[in-house]
Formats: sequence, structure tokens, C-alpha cells
Amino acid sequence: MELFDVYPLYDITPVTGDGCYVFDENGKKYLDLYGGHAVISIGHAHPNYVKAIQDQVAKLGFYSNSIKNPLQQELADKLEKVSGVQDYSLFLCSSGAEANENALKVASFHTGKDRVIYFENAFHGRTSGVVAITDNDSIKAPFNLGHKATKLTFNNINALKAEIEKGDVAAVIFEVIQGVGGLDEAESEFYKTAAEICKENKVMLIADEVQSGYGRTGDFFAFQKHGIRPDIISMAKGMGNGFPIGGILIDNNVEPKYGMLGTTFGGNHLACAAGISVLDVIAEEKLMKNTAEVSEYAMAEAVKIPEIKKIKGRGLMIGLEFDFEIAALRKELLFEHKVFTGASSNKKLLRILPPLNIKKEHFEVFFHAIKEVLKNQEHKALKSS
Repeated sequence: MELFDVYPLYDITPVTGDGCYVFDENGKKYLDLYGGHAVISIGHAHPNYVKAIQDQVAKLGFYSNSIKNPLQQELADKLEKVSGVQDYSLFLCSSGAEANENALKVASFHTGKDRVIYFENAFHGRTSGVVAITDNDSIKAPFNLGHKATKLTFNNINALKAEIEKGDVAAVIFEVIQGVGGLDEAESEFYKTAAEICKENKVMLIADEVQSGYGRTGDFFAFQKHGIRPDIISMAKGMGNGFPIGGILIDNNVEPKYGMLGTTFGGNHLACAAGISVLDVIAEEKLMKNTAEVSEYAMAEAVKIPEIKKIKGRGLMIGLEFDFEIAALRKELLFEHKVFTGASSNKKLLRILPPLNIKKEHFEVFFHAIKEVLKNQEHKALKSS
């Protein structure tokens, strides 16, 4: 049986990982500065993480949400402590798309309305509701186009205010720092004013922290820098360090009802063990502090490279923008220098999303490699001309 061919694949087969490195089937070592779309938060095969999953699966790997699972409460309590956000309730699911679907559903239940506002370059997922509020028409099937969704320019508060005042909006959803869309972030005043307008008009404000959350920006959540309190916060990628887990934090003013939300795999015993381990490691190893320190070094080094025209993002959610498309640069970094990086819808932007326990010496390797690639590409260009 053939696999359904929807992924363009690099001819590399990683088989093991260790910290910031992965190793392929031939034993070649690769520096992982992408973490599988920002999923690897505490490093590949972290011993505490491995032990937590091994210990749990030896006892009980899964049972449904029809029974008590104290691990869910332990995860919720640790999340509150490590993140610093309070007076929310936690609903667990299995992915970022599922988290955002449930966020939209809660908002619609709570407000009794059905229109959602999203922004240019947004990426919120591929399932039916959230792909409708993702700014990529090529991944929307006709089935996805029936949702009431309005796209606005990011950072345009007047347009947002005008739409909300029409009275039919259930939710405004945004990535504080856009991931796939190119690492753009609006001004603090935009987020603060948006929060005020939503509150005045009884519209739910949803912060999509699927990629930017879990310490990736140096704060636990990216929105915390801007001094706002979203009604719902969605999370996933870094939450399980590779184990499928997602969730939403819901303001305690929203009343839950039996049957309102549900999931088969969300909050299962193994997922909770993985999630608890991630929070423990983030706290014990002070990974948010490390993120801020290493990011400062990386940003300072990036400024020294004249071919990098703009630096975007915060913490270890970094975008390096060139004045040329970076596909060939990425490929050479990967195959000649054994460094994984990421792309975005902005074809001139190189995305860096490494594990949060990365060190300065890892970035030294990267910057040496990128200088070599740029020098080599310049030589090729001169030779061809």
C-alpha cells in the first residue's frame, strides 16, 4: 500500500535524537534548529521525559475520559504555576488544530454568535473550522468555506472595531507572533485595544499560542509581554515535546456543561505524563531564562551578517529575512552543513525554532555554516555571470 503523497520530503531518515541533535540511519549528525515545527521544547530524548513516559506506560497507557485521571489535575496545577496565568480552566485534547476548534466552539457557545475574525497570514490549523480562518486558500476544500469568517489586516484596530460593532462576532483569534505566516507581531497597543473592544462588545478574545507558547519567546506565553488577558488560550506544539497533546485555557467566567466538549485521546495518561515532564524540565532547568539569554546572543550575531535584512520574532522563535528566496540556502544548510531550519509563507524568511535548552555554541555552528553558504552562493552567482 502506498502512502497518500501530500508531503514533499527531504531524503533524510532521522532514527535517533539527543538534545539539539538528530542522527540519521547512516549515523550522520544534524543540528536541529527547527524542532519539527517548534514541537521539541526540552530536547530530543531528554532523560526525565523518557523515564516519565516509560514509567507511565508500564502502569497504564490509556483509559477514556469517563474515569478519574489525577494526572490531568497535576498537569493543570503545574501549568498554572509555571506559566503564571491564573483563574483559567484547562481542557485537554491532542493537537493544535483540535485546540483551536474547541476554542471557537467555546466562544460560540458562550456568546451565542457564529462569526469569527482572523487576520492576514494567519495559520490556525487544517481541520474544518480552523482552516476556514487560516489565510491559505489552497488548503481549503469547498466543504470548509461555509463558516462565517472575516479576514482583516493585522495591526489595523479601526477595521477590527468596525467589524466587532456589527454585533454578530463570537470571537477574535490571533497568533501573537505569526508562525507559518512569517513571524510578524503587532504593536502592544493593538493587542490591548483589541482586548478592550472585545470586552466591551462581549466578544471572546482567543490567543493562539500553539507555536509561540510554552516558553518559546522567553515568556511562558507570547501574549504576556503585552499585558492582556485572553478569554481563551490555545496550546499544543511544545506542550509534549513530541507526544501528541494540546489544550485550551478557558477563563473561569465561562461555565462548563456536560457534553459541551469531548475527546477520546485528549488528556490520556501517557500525554499527561509527557506534559508534566515538560513543565518540570522547563522549571527545573530554567529554560525560559536560557531562551532569553541564548536569543540575545543569536540576535546580536545575526545583526553582523549583512545579507540578513531583517530579524523577526522573540526568544527562540526567530525569523531571518533576506532579500532573496531562501530555498537553496536551506537546502545547502541541510545537506552540506547538516543543519535543520524552517521556512514560512514568506519565501525570503528562514525560521529558527530550536529546543529551548540550546546553547550559544550550537548557534556558533549555525552562524559559521550560514556564512559559508552565503559565501558559496555568492561565488556561484559570480561564476554564472
